[in-house]
Amino acid sequence: MKTERKQTDRNRPEKMKTERKQTDWNRPEKIKTERKQTDWNRPEKIKTERKQTDRNRQEKMKTESRQMSGNRPEKKKVEKKQGVRKNPDPVKTEKAVKAAKKKSRCPVSALCGGCTMIDVPYDEQILGKQKILDELIGDYVTPDPFIRMKAPEHYRHKVTSVFAPDRKGKPVCGIYREGTHEVVPVKACLIEHIQADRIVQTIYKLLADFRIRVYDEDLDMGLLRYVQIRAARATKEIMVTLVLTDPVLPSRNTFVKKLVKLHPEITTILVNVNDRNTTMVLGNRETVVYGKGYIEDVLCGKRFRISSRSFYQVNPLMTEKLYNIAIDCAALSGRETILDAYCGIGTIGIIAAPHARRVIGVELNADAVRDAQHNIHMNGLTNVEILQGDATRFMEDLAAGHRDISSPDIDVIFMDPPRSGSTEEFMRAACAVRPKKIVYISCSPWSLQRDLEYLTQNGYEVRKAVPVDMFPFTGGIETVCQMVRTNS
Repeated sequence: MKTERKQTDRNRPEKMKTERKQTDWNRPEKIKTERKQTDWNRPEKIKTERKQTDRNRQEKMKTESRQMSGNRPEKKKVEKKQGVRKNPDPVKTEKAVKAAKKKSRCPVSALCGGCTMIDVPYDEQILGKQKILDELIGDYVTPDPFIRMKAPEHYRHKVTSVFAPDRKGKPVCGIYREGTHEVVPVKACLIEHIQADRIVQTIYKLLADFRIRVYDEDLDMGLLRYVQIRAARATKEIMVTLVLTDPVLPSRNTFVKKLVKLHPEITTILVNVNDRNTTMVLGNRETVVYGKGYIEDVLCGKRFRISSRSFYQVNPLMTEKLYNIAIDCAALSGRETILDAYCGIGTIGIIAAPHARRVIGVELNADAVRDAQHNIHMNGLTNVEILQGDATRFMEDLAAGHRDISSPDIDVIFMDPPRSGSTEEFMRAACAVRPKKIVYISCSPWSLQRDLEYLTQNGYEVRKAVPVDMFPFTGGIETVCQMVRTNS
């Protein structure tokens, strides 16, 4: 998703404008929301503009979504004004950091923009999120109280650090400043995995010894672009991915041996090649230079293989709670056929499989499908199959009778769509298939509100909504909704 932000207006609250039309599901919602962290008791002001001529603002909703996910590295490239470099003046940056440090518990919060509520007490964060959710979906159901995180720090088990030169050409590593491609140096983050941050800093210190140049996007020169680290909570395995512009890493074997010696907790290292002028972090070519090339983790008693490009929730502790709630909402008896749409590496379907007759997963990403198929075999399951393809196309074919799944009925659909929500085509087909229950896992209450409106107008009732705080200190709101078919 791409984000348009005005760099001249960083201190004002986010404003989102949403066009909600059932006839145009391809447009993101435009919701204009004013929030003040210092005053959660003020009602949210949500204004809706229904003008077809205002198409240039359709990306505004993605701004709030970016803050929610904490998926900070992939920022949309903004136009640079003449005379302004992509990286900040180190003197001004240092002054800004010192000023922020006096006011915030995070020394770079004023520059980063990732943790929008880093200085808001946790109780107030939850109250604020609860109020937003109540206001957005309260017409359909009264949401349950938030499932909170007991220790809401260092929960992100996926860390991506940007490597780039500063104004003087000195390498820096950190994160993109909100809405820009300015790199804010970060040594440690309050929400990121501690050991992952330490590994990033070690790699930074090794650059000079191995004469590794960081990538300068202005000049389109340099080698190292990103370092991505994924850490498994249960197994403690750690995967390091070096994103380079060229597959040749100078003194690669020596570099790998040095890094592993300093961090023996690393279980695998990969070199990923991204030589394109793109905002995407990872490229399509990848080489394993140490270990098995993936990590494994355990969720809800099931073991999963995770590769560098597969989707896996960044907060595994709360993910277990999220998935258990979703399976409870399905109220399975062991006789159901489940469709797991947008299934990723198969986590929800595999966890639900012992409680169902059959599970069918649909996923577009080929890497995730390979991991999912391996995960089925690794967990010894015989009632789960994963199909590669677009979830919407699959549902349309199923509703039209063009796809033979050798099963008379789909009893339960698990929906875990992207932040933009589902599509009208998918939901129309889902309603045509007529499952008894739909379990909707949402990471955006704005797109959830829109999708609930459609589903409740087409034969389904929202019986339950359980919010889970997957992303403390950010605006992220994850919600599980139980929907039951009401018409005959």
